Amino acid sequence: MRYAIAILATILTTCLIAAETVQTTPDTPTPCRLSKRDAVILGVVEGITEFLPISSTGHLIITNHALGLDDETPLVDASGRTMWLKPPSPEHPEGVPLTLKLAADTYIVVIQVGAIAAVVFIFWSSLASMLRGLAGHDAAGLRLLRNIALAFFLVVFVGLAIDDWIDANLFTLTTVIAALVVGAGFMWAAERWRKGQHKQPTKEPADLTPREAVQIGFIQCLALWPGMSRSMVTMVGGYFCGLAPAKAAEFSFLVGLPVLGGAAVYKGLRAGPAMISLFGWSEMLIGGAVAAVSAGIAVRFLVSYLQRFGLGVFAVYRVVLAIFLTPWTLDLI
Repeated sequence: MRYAIAILATILTTCLIAAETVQTTPDTPTPCRLSKRDAVILGVVEGITEFLPISSTGHLIITNHALGLDDETPLVDASGRTMWLKPPSPEHPEGVPLTLKLAADTYIVVIQVGAIAAVVFIFWSSLASMLRGLAGHDAAGLRLLRNIALAFFLVVFVGLAIDDWIDANLFTLTTVIAALVVGAGFMWAAERWRKGQHKQPTKEPADLTPREAVQIGFIQCLALWPGMSRSMVTMVGGYFCGLAPAKAAEFSFLVGLPVLGGAAVYKGLRAGPAMISLFGWSEMLIGGAVAAVSAGIAVRFLVSYLQRFGLGVFAVYRVVLAIFLTPWTLDLI
């Protein structure tokens, strides 16, 4: 338990350091480039929170605000010309001007590649099993691949359908706070249900039925709400389908590979060139590398922790964080 508290305290401390950095230089205009310090902070927050059930997107929205990276003023280049995310065209004559917030939102999605790399390294044996299954040499690996595909498909379909609406309406501190509280209640209910079961689950992710995999995919759509946490809802879905906490986490990590990879490619293609022109390649590589290291540590910790204690402490953390953020949000109104 003390290790969980230490890691969660580290996350909060990192966010506070970011906030203190901005508060100590109130007269400094919002920068148009990402500093290496900011890249490291965002990489740490991304890596630690991506696979913990506390919402990486929510924490990164908070951190972006603390670092002053959520300015929505259209940016201009050195000659005073508007910088464009999407230049005006006959179909869209107004175009979409580039803002610091748009670039930062893209950055925090793209550096997820680092967290993906950590999971690939840690769970390579499961990935190899799926590859053998495709070749017809591993039936369990083929079933696992099927289950990941079924859990992945629905959230991609829904996410693509409402992506623009989510970007426009849900990437705020207020919606993150609400998701943190709702998600905590969801976790408490799932933990109470799990502990009320008379038989300890022994099912492996490969043993899920197609229907159960689709059910997890349906529940995973809740994670499109920033602050809810994709890993949390996937783990809770695994609980209800008969997976033990550690196995539910493992399935969550594996499902996260195509979900996060797809999001990174999609955002990268849409806004990556504009983001890189503003922030630069070196800052993106630094953020991704730091995210990979911190994600590897967090994943190892989570699997070990869940085997002993379950999700309870993370639900408490979510409520504490929501309470901590509420006065901050009221100041912004």
